[in-house]
Amino acid sequence: MIAFADLERGHPEVTRTAAIALWMAIWWMTEAVPLVVTSLLPIVLFPTLGIMSGKSVAPIYFNDIIALFIGGFLVALAMEKWQLHRRIALWFLRRCALGLRGLLLGTMVSTAFISMWISNTATAMMMVPIGMALTLKLEESLGRERLGRYPTGLFLGIAYGANIGGIATLVGTPTNLIFPRILSISFPNAPAISFASWFFFGFPASAAMLVLAWLLLARLYCPRGEKIVLDRRIFEEEYEALGPIPLEEGIVLADFLLLALLWIFRQDIPIGGVTIPGWSDLFGNPDYLDDGTVAIAMALLLFLIPARRTPGERIIGWETATRLPWDIVLLFGGGFALAEGFISSGLSLWLGTRLEALGAFHPLILIAGICALATFLTELASNMATAQVLLPIIASMAMLLRINPILPMIAATISCSMGFMLPVGTPPNAIVFGTGRVTISEMIRTGLLIDILAILIVAAAAYFLGPPAFDASFDTFPDWAIQP
Repeated sequence: MIAFADLERGHPEVTRTAAIALWMAIWWMTEAVPLVVTSLLPIVLFPTLGIMSGKSVAPIYFNDIIALFIGGFLVALAMEKWQLHRRIALWFLRRCALGLRGLLLGTMVSTAFISMWISNTATAMMMVPIGMALTLKLEESLGRERLGRYPTGLFLGIAYGANIGGIATLVGTPTNLIFPRILSISFPNAPAISFASWFFFGFPASAAMLVLAWLLLARLYCPRGEKIVLDRRIFEEEYEALGPIPLEEGIVLADFLLLALLWIFRQDIPIGGVTIPGWSDLFGNPDYLDDGTVAIAMALLLFLIPARRTPGERIIGWETATRLPWDIVLLFGGGFALAEGFISSGLSLWLGTRLEALGAFHPLILIAGICALATFLTELASNMATAQVLLPIIASMAMLLRINPILPMIAATISCSMGFMLPVGTPPNAIVFGTGRVTISEMIRTGLLIDILAILIVAAAAYFLGPPAFDASFDTFPDWAIQP
């Protein structure tokens, strides 16, 4: 590609970054080499091709999202060590629908609901141990042959539920919060985006997406030819056999719940005209605290608290920590590095300016094009990085085309959480892929169909629900968007 194309004359780094992105995408999709090896390419290629210095690339491989991943995964490993995830799974199975389709729907709805209030990554961290316990129990009860590919569908359902649920509320994922910040920077007089207006827009889109994703997964992964009914008595007996919660399980459960509460209430939560203050405001520099800080702090507590059942040990020790999927950590890092390369090389700007050609089309087609670009771009780069790159460009494009910037910007924001094809698309994808229960080919095949559904649903939501939710119109260019 470098030899035969020049995307931006006088700026060869744009073409070089595009070539590296294409190279990494092909290797990630085909698994020509282990995924983690592909993730290390930016460390070598960016300095060699003059895109970024090695000193700048290396630190990208450890950041606040990586800290959140490590801290959350350590708490999940503690749940697994003391069998808390088994107790939760059995409690859940006692109350779920009797069929495999109902269990899949219940798992996705539970994941989506949790993801409405805490980060997608944290939600996936919570649900994966439960999904693992459910899978093991089903395999014991029904046998792997009868169960077929159902476990793959269940874990994909967790990833999809976490991604889809996060778009329903303003606080559902950090990506959502990028939108009002960039809107206010680009247009200082723009109206504030309230929790209620976002919910009116995001919740219907999330619900529609969740139902269609469930129907697709049920069709692809639920066993056909026989109706499998789950016997609740098995789960009732096993749950009762666990007995009362021992001290160690109680400590892990308390740590887990406290972690979730700290995540939920870390920042101010605006609800209509009322704002629930975040606990981080108690500190001198609340912006210094993030979800990764909280996750590591709560994980460290588990290293300090002694275990009564095994004297001399702690709730978790380093032997537990060594089970962290460090390859997924590097996979995250590779995606973040690629996103940074998009920005520093100017490739993101080159891509964004191509959106101007959409101005000749109907607004619905314009929005669909933006959704498609954001969706497929976030497959290769961090969803937060994609939003940070695209939203300022889309704001400029909206000024040029004289349309209300809120509508295309919010469509792009939502689409940045809709990458379902690759492990690096969103953190929940990577977390689920780390279980070993989902292959890259299965994730790509199913994810492509979900991506197409997401583009259509988000575009329709922005076109039909966006104007009443945000008091915006495609036909009117607002006064606040006119720059002095």
